[in-house]
Amino acid sequence: MLSKKIKHLKYQNRNFSINSKKVNKNDIFFAIEGSKQSGSLYSSEALSKGAYKVITSKNIRNKNYLIVKNVKKFLVEACSVKYKEKPKNIIAVTGTNGKSSVANFYFQILKNLKINSAAIGTLGIFYKNKVKRTNLTTPDIITIHKELNFLKKKKIDNVCLEASSHGLHQNRLDGINFTAGIFTNFTQDHLDYHKNLKNYLQAKLYLFSSLLKKNSFAVLDTDIPEFSIISKICNKRKIKILSFGSKGNAIKLISHYYFGKKQIIKINFLNKIYNIKLDLIGDFQIKNLFAAILASYLSEKNPDQIINVLSKIRSATGRMQYVGNKKKSAVVVDYAHTPDALKKSLQTLAKQFNKKVDIVFGCGGDRDKGKRYKMGKIANQFASKIYLTNDNPRSENPTSIIKQIKTGCSRAKIILDRKIAIKTAINNLNTESNLLIAGKGHENYQIINNQKKYFSDQKVSKLFLK
Repeated sequence: MLSKKIKHLKYQNRNFSINSKKVNKNDIFFAIEGSKQSGSLYSSEALSKGAYKVITSKNIRNKNYLIVKNVKKFLVEACSVKYKEKPKNIIAVTGTNGKSSVANFYFQILKNLKINSAAIGTLGIFYKNKVKRTNLTTPDIITIHKELNFLKKKKIDNVCLEASSHGLHQNRLDGINFTAGIFTNFTQDHLDYHKNLKNYLQAKLYLFSSLLKKNSFAVLDTDIPEFSIISKICNKRKIKILSFGSKGNAIKLISHYYFGKKQIIKINFLNKIYNIKLDLIGDFQIKNLFAAILASYLSEKNPDQIINVLSKIRSATGRMQYVGNKKKSAVVVDYAHTPDALKKSLQTLAKQFNKKVDIVFGCGGDRDKGKRYKMGKIANQFASKIYLTNDNPRSENPTSIIKQIKTGCSRAKIILDRKIAIKTAINNLNTESNLLIAGKGHENYQIINNQKKYFSDQKVSKLFLK
């Protein structure tokens, strides 16, 4: 029944839209019911702009409207028909932290193996030697189908995309045939949206409980608490498991040690021992790399070739990224914006360089307020000098955000201007400490009073490291 309705739309030379403000003449507008606003409120605006048809669930008897039971479900099916041609291997990675690194490592591995591939997520769409910027970690339904179709036309058959909890919960990835799903880890984040950890986890698990099909793959870490629940889902749904960790069936870490900015590891990969030197900061990057190796293995079944290119892998932009040093003290920029990520970044920097860690950070406005005190407490426990500054306050009062963080670290110095905070931290850096600039990572902007302005932690740091 749905496919008949899709044919009646004469969709071939028409664009789909879910935003009435961006509707052009002859577009098909899908009036989706959102969590805050109803798409049907914008139907008349879409028609006034020349929309060919409005897809609605409302009982409107008019030739300009097509009535369906579920607009979002209909849109998924319409996108699946219109953008039918997609890459053969599409892998989704979900989890609280590490998604961008996994997707980026996957892209780097296959690129070094001269296999056409792409990564889609927070950092943008990477393919061949190009980057397309995106606004969301997981693009909207139309954009994701359209971009996958575009990549296929570019002869790309291997894609790793980030599956955010928002994207999964809002069904943005429905209708895509996934080869595999990766689960990195799970800790507190996005409770402003999900309200509690149970809802947040359920959104993540949707990838395994609903989207992955029989005989697809799940790439899992055996050492995380969620491994048992995900493996039960996979066994029930006949999804094959490729795992890493202390009980991994594909990769086991035998030994690990630091060598300056590098890490030396010995692993058992599919019953063969390998020694690898990695140019990566942060022990948790090893787990991200393991996930990327197993995802790459689904595209390139030669373990030796995969291992041979690992020494060429570099950290993704703003992910434990070394930006320079002052008197042999390293300055590292990281996206850590959750309590768990902040703790791990501080711990691993201290461990890798055997030094104290100073920190510059803040918390985003209009987001999960419950993590502010926790992040302050973590900085108080694991950092040496603490500089509290603006992250992206958005519409919130910056001073109010900083005060909430400071309840967990009363000894912190407050410098609201992020540029001055970074300058002060670098000027005060001594040979006994390294500096972590946390929270914004790859972002090249700051949002204060809902005004967006250019700002880059990396560029500002380099300015004061000269």
